[in-house]
Amino acid sequence: MRKFDTKVQYLKYKVLREVASQAWNDTLLENLLDIPKIIVPGKTSTMRCCVYKERAILAERVKMAMGGETQNNNVIQVIDIACDECPAAGYEVTDSCRGCLAHRCEDVCKRGAISFDHNHVAHIDKSKCVECGACAKVCPFAAIVNRKRPCQISCKVKAISINEDNAASIDNEKCIQCGACVYQCPFGAITDKSFILNVVDLIKKSENNSKYKVYAMVAPSISSQFTYAKLGQVITGLKKLGFFTVVEAALGADMVAHAESKELSEKGFLTSSCCPAFVQYVKSAFPKLLPLVSHNLSPMATLAKYIKETDKTAKIVFIGPCTAKKAEAQLETVKPYVDAVLTFEELQALYDSRNIDITTLEEDVLDNASYFGRIFARSGGLTDAVKQGLIEQKIDFELKPIACDGIEECRIALLKKNKNILDANFIEGMACTGGCIGGAGCLTHGEKNKSEVDKYGREALEKTISDAISVL
Repeated sequence: MRKFDTKVQYLKYKVLREVASQAWNDTLLENLLDIPKIIVPGKTSTMRCCVYKERAILAERVKMAMGGETQNNNVIQVIDIACDECPAAGYEVTDSCRGCLAHRCEDVCKRGAISFDHNHVAHIDKSKCVECGACAKVCPFAAIVNRKRPCQISCKVKAISINEDNAASIDNEKCIQCGACVYQCPFGAITDKSFILNVVDLIKKSENNSKYKVYAMVAPSISSQFTYAKLGQVITGLKKLGFFTVVEAALGADMVAHAESKELSEKGFLTSSCCPAFVQYVKSAFPKLLPLVSHNLSPMATLAKYIKETDKTAKIVFIGPCTAKKAEAQLETVKPYVDAVLTFEELQALYDSRNIDITTLEEDVLDNASYFGRIFARSGGLTDAVKQGLIEQKIDFELKPIACDGIEECRIALLKKNKNILDANFIEGMACTGGCIGGAGCLTHGEKNKSEVDKYGREALEKTISDAISVL
């Protein structure tokens, strides 16, 4: 069974696996320059014009696997040398242009960017074009099209532009670090920084030092991943990697649902704070609405804080589908509690870097949370949990929620709230389509993921939020 959706993911995985493998063996620095040759041996390349360019790109991928550019705080970064195969973005005249006499495109262009050759075929001067699209609207043959790159199409917050070198450029002020562009880039030219070396270092130190223990905190969307194995085997694999124990971030979701439902009833209106990309979007695009965001930490940070307060020797590694979690872990409010973040892609690389075949392992049990905490992983789950939180605490409050599935729906809801025309008192904001199960760091993406999360939720021994958090 395939472990990844795309070959781009597989290439990224191979780099991560090799970097981690060298780190386990304490040979990373001495073999650093050889890693591209290990991944692409011989003198032929099936990915680029020549093996030498591919290895140059791989060297940049290795840097990202080792933490990326430290001067750039954004966890999403562009590998410029790999971003050279997409066509120039913007409005272009296609072969459908019939060289008509009307020249409506020329008449409507206020910048004088349209000219014609000897066959009366239109051409656009990119130095004058301001991408208004007026020419495309009036062309009777629909011969003028707006060509956008996959990264630009996927970025719903318009944080990606094309620079003078024809490479993608990310506006860090607009970027919410959701990773949609990472998953959609067909050349892997946009990727997320990895902190896999931090995790290897934590585990190695814990194995040699009994003064602290490394906890693996897994996101509930793990139930839809590693489809080639059983979830219990995934958990056993984490312990075999060297983690002291495995806990569910879904327990943190139960804690947040309990607290957030109470906060909502007290304030009368609230947006969720669980999705770091959504919270960042509010900060950058709707700063006036920031006071309406729940003051609760995310489930990841909430549970990590509780664990560290309970066990002073604890180190926390969060494992999930989200690139934005890597950015959240760098926040001053979260940094004391979360020591590193891995995606599911990186966890697969970590398993294989130690030659752990999880399909051969015994099944362990993961049972720290309720049904409602576990369904946080998909769109609408957080809303259901807040509703349940109100019921269990016997709070008399009429909940009028809106569950926003993807950042475009979030934008519409926030615009309405900004104009005081939103008929809701609770906004569930999920930046990724489908919720966390649509995160860029997933091994696989698909409709089946939602049903897997719901099934996983129903298997919880604790049927209520109160039951789950009563053990705390």
